[in-house]
Amino acid sequence: MTLGDLKPGETAKVVAIGTSGAMRQRILDMGVTPHVQVQLIKVAPLGDPVEITVRGYQLSLRKSEAAFIEIEK
Repeated sequence: MTLGDLKPGETAKVVAIGTSGAMRQRILDMGVTPHVQVQLIKVAPLGDPVEITVRGYQLSLRKSEAAFIEIEK
């Protein structure tokens, strides 16, 4: 399951980041690391971007970025 599969209000734990290189580093630099809790706050009207809460702050991610973040509920 990926972060893009969550519904607004749901919480999950990050299991892995399924990409490498610059994209992986960018996601990690934003604080989305394995074993951290994330909550999907809302999805934009056209479905992109999504807003999540991670480590006490709100973060917007593109759906393509969210698809790289593997989670478990």
